[in-house]
Amino acid sequence: MHWTKSVVAAIATCALSVSIGALAQTAPLPPSTPSAQSQPTGPEWWRHAVIYEIYPRSFQDSDGDGIGDIKGVTSRLDYLHDLGIDAIWITPMYPSPGIDYGYDISDYTAIDPLYGSMADFDNLVAEAKKRNIRVIMDYVINHTSDQNKWFLESRSSRDNPKRDWYVWRDGKGETATDKGESPNNWQSWFGHSAWQWDEKTRQYYYHYFYVQQPDLNWRNPEVHKAMDGVLDFWMKRGVAGFRIDAVSRLYEDPNLHDDPYLPGHNAYGDRNIQHKYTDDLPQVHDVLKEVRSVVNKYPGDPVLVTEADEPNVEALAKMYGNGDEVQLPMDFQIADVNKLSAPRFRELFNEIESNSAHGQPEYFFSNHDQPRQWDRYGDGEHNDQIAKLMAVLELTTRGTPQMYYGEELGMRTTDPARVEDVHDPIGKLGWPKEKGRDGERTPMQWASSSEAGFTTATKPWLPIPPSAITYNVEAESKDPNSILNTYKTLIALRKSEPALRDGSQMSIGNDPDVFLYLRQSGNAIVLVAINMSDQRRTVGVKPDEYLGSTTARLSTLYNSIGNASELSPAHIVLEPFAAVVAKVQ
Repeated sequence: MHWTKSVVAAIATCALSVSIGALAQTAPLPPSTPSAQSQPTGPEWWRHAVIYEIYPRSFQDSDGDGIGDIKGVTSRLDYLHDLGIDAIWITPMYPSPGIDYGYDISDYTAIDPLYGSMADFDNLVAEAKKRNIRVIMDYVINHTSDQNKWFLESRSSRDNPKRDWYVWRDGKGETATDKGESPNNWQSWFGHSAWQWDEKTRQYYYHYFYVQQPDLNWRNPEVHKAMDGVLDFWMKRGVAGFRIDAVSRLYEDPNLHDDPYLPGHNAYGDRNIQHKYTDDLPQVHDVLKEVRSVVNKYPGDPVLVTEADEPNVEALAKMYGNGDEVQLPMDFQIADVNKLSAPRFRELFNEIESNSAHGQPEYFFSNHDQPRQWDRYGDGEHNDQIAKLMAVLELTTRGTPQMYYGEELGMRTTDPARVEDVHDPIGKLGWPKEKGRDGERTPMQWASSSEAGFTTATKPWLPIPPSAITYNVEAESKDPNSILNTYKTLIALRKSEPALRDGSQMSIGNDPDVFLYLRQSGNAIVLVAINMSDQRRTVGVKPDEYLGSTTARLSTLYNSIGNASELSPAHIVLEPFAAVVAKVQ
């Protein structure tokens, strides 16, 4: 996607050079357990929080059926607290036929028995609160299941009171005996036409995603009332906010203009298309304001996070509104760089730093819909080292970081080997070009024991990856240089260092391999240098220009290589894929 490049006035240029000098580094800090007092509290707590996404089917099974559940999540809260997590976003646990594993909701105000009971959920919220961990729910706002009682009524007849709760249209050239063609050329995100013929009422309904996920009609005021009621229901149960799913797809062009075609074809054999008339219509922002007004009735400064895969920072910035929409729109541009490129990361971080809304960034590198970062950014040889590098990038930049379960272990994408083993429908539809999302949803790797400590069942819902033998919580907790202890160290630093917690961010220089930036809060300054190449690199900072003193020294807080000697501001030597975090003194 194309980004509009902005000029960042705060960025300065410094001399950068390549050296074969000795490596300057220090050993990582020992694993640290942040105290409860270090957890963010008070207004705008989300600015300082570390959010952790949990895919409940795959986190911890408590009853031996091979599927994760709410009691399983509750049993692992101490682990999350010790890691330094402040809020957990749990993907949908509502009753669902499971076509899209919870994102096809049949009842918005209940818990799927597969995951437990409402009492289990209430206990989870209460136990999380004891550990200063907030619970964020997934708010699937664009569509329901075709088994939702609203849609069953809507589908029952053309004159049903809920008929207009969904998007129904006549076909082109429809007759009494012929359904005609789809109303237009709109495509589903998951392949083929976005229109499904209903023989009983002889009209098509619209579905941006699966056929079994009909879109709600947000032009109907009754839909607003019903969905606002969903927010009220969960806020009264003590949740801390919502991650809003597929928010940019809420409205469609009422005149049904055809979308423009693009060159080529997708994995499903369809012509590529620009979703011009189904994405980012202006009314989306009215709904976001409405959602914000509903949650703001409740104490605790509730947070809204949006799945906002916007094409550029200008569009992303609109999600903040005038401070009356979303606090944390997810930044997919930075998440999806998908290669180690210091110039690209520098450009994107600079753009979001100067976003027109002056909003708080929200960064992530993996989630339940994309291959894990260990694979996407690894080079096949130094993946563990690169995983630590990416942790530095995620946890030392100015923004709210959002982790995905298991990324702190170096969990990798493990795709099914055969189409017969695929669970995700898009993997069945698009195989072998599209293998689905099972690979990034495999069970959490707690131990090297049978079934990785995830379940007592002999066959979990998805196979345990072979990597679980060595990449697991039990093993990595004992290794001070593990990926897990890297995350613990960096999260503890983020909480304890004022510059990392509250500071501004300024990129320095234009080195093609090293992303160098400062975090500053008052007199507290932290320098971060990340070598994104497989070659040794040396960078320098002019102390009087950037550090406020010609006698400024650097004290290493973290170095991903270990065995450090003291750093000099003018001479920072970085081994391949090394990352250094240093305090200015």
